Amino acid sequence: MSMTIGLAGKPNSGKSTFFKAATMADVEIANYPFTTINANRGVAYIRTDCPCTETDKRCGNCDNGIRFVPIEIIDVAGLVPDAHTGRGLGNTFLDELRQAQAIIHVIDASGGTDIEGNPVDTGSHNPLDDVDFLNHEIAMWMVGILKRNWTKLSRKIQAEGLQLEHVIADQLAGAGVSDVQVHTAQRNCDLLTDHLKWTDDDLIKLCDAIRTLSKPMIIASNKADIASDENIGNLKGLDVIVVTTSAAAELALRSAAKSGAISYIPGDSDFTIVSGKLSDAQKTGLEHVRTFIKKNDGSGIQECINRAVFKLLGLIVVYPVEDEGKWIDKNDHMLPDAFLMNQGSTAHDLAYMVHSDIGDRFLYAVDARTKMRLGEKHELNIGDVIKIVSTAK
Repeated sequence: MSMTIGLAGKPNSGKSTFFKAATMADVEIANYPFTTINANRGVAYIRTDCPCTETDKRCGNCDNGIRFVPIEIIDVAGLVPDAHTGRGLGNTFLDELRQAQAIIHVIDASGGTDIEGNPVDTGSHNPLDDVDFLNHEIAMWMVGILKRNWTKLSRKIQAEGLQLEHVIADQLAGAGVSDVQVHTAQRNCDLLTDHLKWTDDDLIKLCDAIRTLSKPMIIASNKADIASDENIGNLKGLDVIVVTTSAAAELALRSAAKSGAISYIPGDSDFTIVSGKLSDAQKTGLEHVRTFIKKNDGSGIQECINRAVFKLLGLIVVYPVEDEGKWIDKNDHMLPDAFLMNQGSTAHDLAYMVHSDIGDRFLYAVDARTKMRLGEKHELNIGDVIKIVSTAK
């Protein structure tokens, strides 16, 4: 499935460093607001265990049993308060988030940037102040979209007997909102049945509920390598998923690995120096990074991406094969594909993901581990290796 994660936050919070560390793309990184003007798009990866470790042969598509499955990631322009009114690059930021299924909110946990993203003395700004405004801006962006035609739409709904949630979802379709999300949000908000009596506060309440469902969010407590324990602890105390991160540490590790200086697998909590040509300063720098990732069980970048996909969105990884005995395709490639699917997806859903014709001609599936036959409604589990059987054309 197509999967896009958005990186959001105020300017200078470390979003572009996070993006570069996750993708190794060449982007500008600087210590001033609005370094990112246009959204950067790249390929990041979720990390999962490869099923080939259960056999006596490696598939060739993993790194020592670690499989990396690609997703798209977007680093959007920095957000400042009242962005929904056009402040800063607000409209650009919000428009770029339309396609994101989930958001990683990158926060400067060190307190070294003010609410606008301007550099200040480390520790002088409370990072908790940065948490709520992003949610508010996204909700108000949706309110703005609705209010453009709300009076006209309200009357049309009443006059023509249209379904309220369908009309609202249609208005917010460009923001990636579905009918089901609107219906659920409306039910959760307990609003008046007569939408003509809704106030501006009711619209804000509804859009905030829609935001929660359509743009689920995880917090990256970034710059943790220079942040105080108090700031880190306060962020961890929030009632949301918070991951302690150092994008700078991850970028240093991936850059060193790319140059051949170290052996490192993204997401690991240690690395091995393999080059004998490092200077004392380079060694010292790497040891500082080692101390951080050992203490925090990694730099947090890979964990953020994984938790956004697996925890926030509830996706699973499934491996389709054509030979259930050898776990290969018709070209003898072992476990060639890894598909991301929603929890609750069925064998028949997988058939359609492989190809629409195979879905149309689906007969049954086979669990490659147990060799058991599976019906079209059988729900798949994470890590399943599945053969699809269909009728001949």
